Amino acid sequence: MIIPSLDFIQGKIVRLYQGNYNHKIYYETDIFEQIDQYIQQGSKYIHLVDLDGCKNPSNRQKNILKIISHYNKIQFQVGGGIRTTEDLENLFNAGVDKVVIGTYAILHPDRFVRWLNKYSCANFVLAVDTKINQKNEKKIAIHGWKTITEVNVDSVLRDFVAHGLKHILCTDISRDGTLLGPNINLYQSLKTNFPTIELQASGGIGSLKDVSHLKQNNIDHAIIGRAFLEKKFTFLEAWKCWQNE
Repeated sequence: MIIPSLDFIQGKIVRLYQGNYNHKIYYETDIFEQIDQYIQQGSKYIHLVDLDGCKNPSNRQKNILKIISHYNKIQFQVGGGIRTTEDLENLFNAGVDKVVIGTYAILHPDRFVRWLNKYSCANFVLAVDTKINQKNEKKIAIHGWKTITEVNVDSVLRDFVAHGLKHILCTDISRDGTLLGPNINLYQSLKTNFPTIELQASGGIGSLKDVSHLKQNNIDHAIIGRAFLEKKFTFLEAWKCWQNE
């Protein structure tokens, strides 16, 4: 599935370059108009990221709940600064299909497992934001990518997949916002090591060729943000490309 991604800072659509809050691009497009465009072209699923919430959970975007409640013919998965059961309840009650958890799951794995058991694994996506170091080790980034941990992606997946987690969103930080192409080797590795996961690939997608390459390598879903916003290609073109592979 092709999943459009929309990120927010202070209520405006924005894209970061390699997760850097000091290197961002603001877009003038109204969020509702942008979502309407995706819907008109056939999109049935949107990925929303609250970058204020990622950086500081106390600044969670209230606009996200307004956006979600405005639509009833499309599903949303939402991430960014989600730290409490109240956060989850608010999102699920608003109609969110899946909640994306990253930092919290890494820092509090036992609590995350309790959430999986309470609300069902089907309602969560684990975000493993990944930094490939010089030793080619896959290290996880947290706190809106400001902190690179010593935690290895595979070890985290091994633990949570054992508890039934299925949906994984993997972003190669070095590719994010660059339009330089996705890290196919990274995604192949994850699919090989964890064949039961349903993988969402994010970071670097800048052309229809990139879309084809992901589908050819049996990646389940492609998260696309900047390429759509900058009209490198449309959602409809990406969807047709995905279906034709």
